Amino acid sequence: MAEDETSEPLSVYELRPPEWLPKVHVSADLGYIGFSPPRPHQVEETLTEANVKNGLQLPHTVPAETYSAQDSNRKRLMQENALHELEDLMNQIFARKAESVPGIPASSFRLPSRVTLNDAKRQAWFADLANPDVPLAKLGKNVPHGAKGHDLLDLLHTNNVAIPRAVWFLRVFGANESAGLRNRPTYNPTQYSVEWANVMTTYLKKQLADIALPSAPRPGLSIKQTFKGVLSDVSTREKWISRFTYCLSLLRTFYAEGLVDNRTFLSWLVQQMATCNLAQLGFVARLADEYLDGMLVSRALTHPFVEACLAKYVEIQGSAAKEQLTNTANILRNLISRSFLSLPDASVSPRMHIQYGSVLEDILLENFAADVSDSAAQPSVQSLHQMVVDTLLDVQRRNEAMLFHHLPPRVLGTLSSALSDIKLLNSISGKTDLTSVALFEDTFDISETFTRKLDFLLTWSVTPLQYGDHRPYAAACLLQLWRNRAEERAIRRDAPSSDDQIQSLLFHWLNKSEVAGEPSNLPAVALLFGQLVKHGLFSFGMYMQHLVARGEEGLSYTEPEGGEVSRHREFLRWIPLHEPSPSLMNERKGLLYGLRVRETPEEANEREIRKELRSLLPELFGGEPQSGQASTTTFWLSCSSLLSAPRFEQVKTIKQWFLPIYKKWLLNQCELNFDSEALVLRVYTLTTVIMARIRSYGSILDMSLATLEHATSSPLLNAVIETLRQHMEVWACMNRMQGVASALWAVHQTWRSRGSQNRMLLKLLAEVDNDTYLEPAAREQMLSDISAYTHALFPTNENPSIVPPVLPEILMLATDPAPGAPSLLANSLWYKYMTSPDWAWKVWDNTVASLRQLPAMLSDVASRRECALRYATFLLHVDQHLPRGFDEQIRSWLLGSGRNEIAALTTETWDVVTVVLLYLNCYGALATTTILESLVFQVWQAGANVASEEQGQALETLLTSVNNLFEHLLLRDECGTGLPPADVFEAQGLMTRRRDVFREPHFSLLVSHFPALVLIEQNRFLSETLRAASSTLRKTICRVNVFRQGIYRDLDAVRITFEKLLESQSIPDDLHEPLVSALRLMLNDPGQDGPVNAADLHSVSSLLSHWKLAATSIEIRLTIKQLQEGMSRESTRVAACASLDRLTSAVFYSCKQPEEADFIADLIIDVDRTVAGKFVNAGLKRVTDIFREWDPLLDNRTHNDLKKCASEILRLMANIVAPFRQDASLPQLDPPVQDIFFSVLCAKIKKMTESMATLLRNPWEESAARGTQAVVFLARMLQFHLGFAISWSQQAKENAEELCRNLTQLALMYGTGDSLNMLAFPLILDTLCYTLDEIPGDIKATVPFDPFRNYPEFNLSELPADLPPEYKTRMRSLLPYVELNPAVEGLVYTTRDASGALISSVPVQNRPWEWTEYIGENPAGDLSRGGDERALDGRTQVKNSAALSLELFEARVTGDRIILPTRQVHQGFAGDVEDMMAEENLRSFQDDVYSEGPFRRDWRETRIPLSDGTRSGTGSRGNSAGDDNSGTGVPPLPALIGHASRNTTTERRPSSRGPSPASSVRSAGSARSVASLRQSPAHALSRLSVSTSGDIIDADALDGGGSGTGSSNKRKTMSTIAEEDSDIEIIEGPIPKSQNRAQKRAKGRAAEKSTSKTTKSKR
Repeated sequence: MAEDETSEPLSVYELRPPEWLPKVHVSADLGYIGFSPPRPHQVEETLTEANVKNGLQLPHTVPAETYSAQDSNRKRLMQENALHELEDLMNQIFARKAESVPGIPASSFRLPSRVTLNDAKRQAWFADLANPDVPLAKLGKNVPHGAKGHDLLDLLHTNNVAIPRAVWFLRVFGANESAGLRNRPTYNPTQYSVEWANVMTTYLKKQLADIALPSAPRPGLSIKQTFKGVLSDVSTREKWISRFTYCLSLLRTFYAEGLVDNRTFLSWLVQQMATCNLAQLGFVARLADEYLDGMLVSRALTHPFVEACLAKYVEIQGSAAKEQLTNTANILRNLISRSFLSLPDASVSPRMHIQYGSVLEDILLENFAADVSDSAAQPSVQSLHQMVVDTLLDVQRRNEAMLFHHLPPRVLGTLSSALSDIKLLNSISGKTDLTSVALFEDTFDISETFTRKLDFLLTWSVTPLQYGDHRPYAAACLLQLWRNRAEERAIRRDAPSSDDQIQSLLFHWLNKSEVAGEPSNLPAVALLFGQLVKHGLFSFGMYMQHLVARGEEGLSYTEPEGGEVSRHREFLRWIPLHEPSPSLMNERKGLLYGLRVRETPEEANEREIRKELRSLLPELFGGEPQSGQASTTTFWLSCSSLLSAPRFEQVKTIKQWFLPIYKKWLLNQCELNFDSEALVLRVYTLTTVIMARIRSYGSILDMSLATLEHATSSPLLNAVIETLRQHMEVWACMNRMQGVASALWAVHQTWRSRGSQNRMLLKLLAEVDNDTYLEPAAREQMLSDISAYTHALFPTNENPSIVPPVLPEILMLATDPAPGAPSLLANSLWYKYMTSPDWAWKVWDNTVASLRQLPAMLSDVASRRECALRYATFLLHVDQHLPRGFDEQIRSWLLGSGRNEIAALTTETWDVVTVVLLYLNCYGALATTTILESLVFQVWQAGANVASEEQGQALETLLTSVNNLFEHLLLRDECGTGLPPADVFEAQGLMTRRRDVFREPHFSLLVSHFPALVLIEQNRFLSETLRAASSTLRKTICRVNVFRQGIYRDLDAVRITFEKLLESQSIPDDLHEPLVSALRLMLNDPGQDGPVNAADLHSVSSLLSHWKLAATSIEIRLTIKQLQEGMSRESTRVAACASLDRLTSAVFYSCKQPEEADFIADLIIDVDRTVAGKFVNAGLKRVTDIFREWDPLLDNRTHNDLKKCASEILRLMANIVAPFRQDASLPQLDPPVQDIFFSVLCAKIKKMTESMATLLRNPWEESAARGTQAVVFLARMLQFHLGFAISWSQQAKENAEELCRNLTQLALMYGTGDSLNMLAFPLILDTLCYTLDEIPGDIKATVPFDPFRNYPEFNLSELPADLPPEYKTRMRSLLPYVELNPAVEGLVYTTRDASGALISSVPVQNRPWEWTEYIGENPAGDLSRGGDERALDGRTQVKNSAALSLELFEARVTGDRIILPTRQVHQGFAGDVEDMMAEENLRSFQDDVYSEGPFRRDWRETRIPLSDGTRSGTGSRGNSAGDDNSGTGVPPLPALIGHASRNTTTERRPSSRGPSPASSVRSAGSARSVASLRQSPAHALSRLSVSTSGDIIDADALDGGGSGTGSSNKRKTMSTIAEEDSDIEIIEGPIPKSQNRAQKRAKGRAAEKSTSKTTKSKR
């Protein structure tokens, strides 16, 4: 025993704590709570004297009452490295803490597998799935395999499976289906979503297909049709609605969580809106209303959707079921309005604008039509209304711009201005007041415009391409009026005069003008400058000085021949001087002939002219008058020297020599003898005729006014009046109408004072005055005199005389040869029947009847004509007894009963009738216009309508006689041929009445009946002689100068006449060519250029002359219409097409100037689509050729001209097709032309895209600006091309795809950086939208509808960072992406670099089929998926068992936890009172996160329970079931209820209500970051995955770590602490060990739930 004791000493007894006693600290060796066992060498075990005597006394370490560590801490903190040491200390603490915390375990998630079950087991499994009492954890071990697609959906619907449970099953089903594809490199996690979207859409489409409409009854079929819809029967309706509703419920969750591909589904929805019928529309519209927000982020979806909605809305409005579809129409209006306001770019579509623009406007604005009663909402409504209106106007403006509507008006170009000025100048007539002719507008300064217009005015006045002797006078007068206004303005402003500048401009025109240099135009130039010199506008002396100063050679006629002759020699020779000074004459003589010449050729010529005048008018120089020669109209041939002399000698002889002699002779004749007026009449008439031949109208007017003062007899007065009337336009252009009116008024006063009146004088005075020149009192007196004269000749009587129908005395006149018989008969008839209103009409009727008897009474022609003259004299006397003349009575008779009598006249009778008509016309009793309008034109029209040979023979005599009469009235000038006029005096009267025919309004009537001659020529029922005579007559009248003057005065009347005739259905097509040829002859002088055939032109430049412009425009317009009609006929189609092709090619290859393009565009109006298409084809061909030659980057004249030419062609084509854009039916173009043009255009845009990428690096350079202009032009050309119906070939589609990419690149170039261009970017982007809308999709049935085709494809992150927000938004809408799923929106994968900084990489892709729902704990006994493992300190370990691994979020365990307040029930206290002492014990020596306010802590530390015995078990400290979701702000991960809810209700497990063992979704620190507010990628925000009371506790949702009943101070303090440590991961608190196994398993399941809550603390 002893040996054993020595060899084996007893061990020292070591006191051990009980097993249930907890440690003071989890990791530090600080002992146990309340356990302090003795140890060797302790101070109390040491025996010392002091300890033995006094006992163990431990001194105070610090003086408890007075000690303070502030001084030592302050000194320590004042040291330099204090803060660094504290930082190191804390870093070491955190490092050691992190080392002691275990890491996140590997993911233990396992997807349920598939098993094949028999029908019974499968049915039982689906029954359990439909039973909410069966937990999914029980069903989640495996799922049955078998049914797919529609069958699977029908199975779920049949079993009435709840939507959340059905979604879980389908997600697991889909995950298993796609499991085999995940390891492939090309695996797309959302591919199965596309497939499942096709399943869902076909399932919906199948159900919608059940809703059909009855087919329309076929006419002619007696088959009885029956129709029974699926919704018409109650049972089928309920079944259909149940299935459709269930499908929609599934779809909502699928769409929200990405289980169906949103892009595929929305594309299908857009397609359904376009293809559904009105019965299906109600369902589709409501479906679209629910998912509209997803469409509005992409234009590829929104545009076809809006277009489809508009189409359906229009269909509803036109449907008979409109009243029943009111609700559907309202939904469509709502969809359209929301879509338009959310994405206006979707409505930028020219095609949609044409079709539905007005409908869209009505829909958007009708909501604001009603008055808003709420005054508070009025400002908001007005603001919204204004926003809608502004947006709508912007969209309309952009659409109309791409449709080339409202092209900017062109500044009036030279050609257009010239056309307007020519029309203005040619409109000058005898009634025109030149002061109102605004040729120079209001310009008072010598500007470029004034210079151009002056040059134009001078050229117009002398060019042979215009007509009228009045032109030089008008030009001089207009310039004088402008000079006078300018002088007045200069005087008021004390500015220099403009005379010198006018002199310089006139000299420049005289020196440089090609028209002035033409020898044939020399007389007109001399006349013009003679007037300018007369009015002081051009100084002849300064003109000579200028020539001498510049050393002009070739001025003198004495220079040797062969030398250079100056053009100014002839100007000096011809320009007249009206009142020259002797010095000026000598200077002129010296320049032309030298100073030493004794006699100039001019002097010899003047002597010859005087000799001719003395011979012609001997009575004027004291000789006896000669008879015979002067009575013919060719008497002026005896004055050949005068007629051929230069203007200088003509004016000098007439004005300075002849007129003074005439005035002196006139005065002597009047003083000597009253009967000498016959002699004066002869001299006056012959002189005025020969002066008119030399266009000396100023002398004619002076001579007429002088003669007018001394006219005492009616013949002389009438001769002067007829002369004044004949040249009325010239007097107006001289601005002498005031003087003429005054002279006529003075003569009238003189005659009135004598007691006599002259009807012709009063009539002319009224016409000249035109309510303008006479004083009001004088005008009133004139009107009173006219009334008195009328009353004297036609007195009023209540019982007017009755004229018998037959007046035999008129017939007896044929046998009375007495000279006074006609006068006596006229006086007697007037005296008898003056009170009868129709006495003159009956006199004329009896006269015609008498004339019809003359051929039977007199056999020879001379006797008949002599007798006819007797009747004509009688009728002339009758005319003098009529206040308004005989003209009205004869017109009435010809248009009335006389028409039949005229048709019955024979050839012999027509001869005597013609004599009477011509005689009356010569003396003014019958107007030429009356004969033409009431007789000639009527017969022409009848001849044109002859439809048989019998009619032609019946009209033979009448037509021949009428044509002969027309020829005498308008074409012949001879006299003394046996027919009136007998002499030159009567011829003057005939010429005066002839001029009235070519004045308005009579000339328009002549033009309107002119085509009748053409129809007579082409009428095969008439004789060849008559047709040839009509042709000769028509061609002869076209050569008359005054006829052409009338044509050019009113070309519109000519155009309208022939257009109406060509459009008339009564005109055969084969007559169109002769009519157009006749028009060409009217418009073109055969003596100049000959008729121009527009269809055979090889160049339009010959047409685009200022002077031919207006006339040839009519010709081209009618030619085009003729070709258009030719193309409509089979026989002429080929020839017409060939002619039209030549014309169109000539047009586009010749038009290079803007005004030329505008002119051609004005011509090509009112044509059909075929002709317009021909022009556009030719234009595209020309533009294609230009694009092949044009290099936009080269800055030279050739390439600039090419671009300018192409621009004008584009404008021309746009104007041509503008009328067809209204009904959206543009001309059809040739496909080959379109393909070639589109290929060249795409290649040019591609080249510019490559070039601009380099040029826009320096956008300030000129080359970049030039390139930008080219890009804009190409875009506009593309817009024009897209407006037509295009036959898209495969090559065109490929070009279009590349084109879209190039346009996208160009838009990005012009939207960022220094190259930002606020014009180019929106224009190119709108062009891109237009192109995308017009490219057709695949029409193959096997190809799904893809609205995103050809849209740009790149990530939103690839957009330039400096892209303006507005532009970025517009670009975003073009990208082919729908709205991102909320689960992954804003999430990206990140890595850390060497320094630990985060580096973002690719965005997180949604994996809806892999991220399955959390369905609760594992079944009992299955520990393979986590079990209930805990740490030694009782804390629950973090388990990574959810579908989303915590590693994705870089989650880590921090070792901290949030301790919830424990609760107790005290006796005498209310339930759920916090156990303060227990909570204090739990917090002792624990390293946890906790915060509380000072008042709360004071309350807790000073309160103790009344009795420990009344305290409940540990289970009372758990939270109640009702507090599970208290404070929850964000729902947890999708978790489906099952066994957890039932266990909670059957067995309360307080331990499972402890804090979550996993980090929360949002940690306290992450609450500060906006980015961290995003939820987990596992569809946490799915509104259908609803949490219930059986769900896990979402610890992070507890505000500040306290319970839902905690105070706000506690939550605030907790939030403050959490902000200080954003990397804290919360771990569940301690769990008492006294719980049984079942409680641990329950707690383990709860803990597993909480582990799925992760934080995105660092990304």
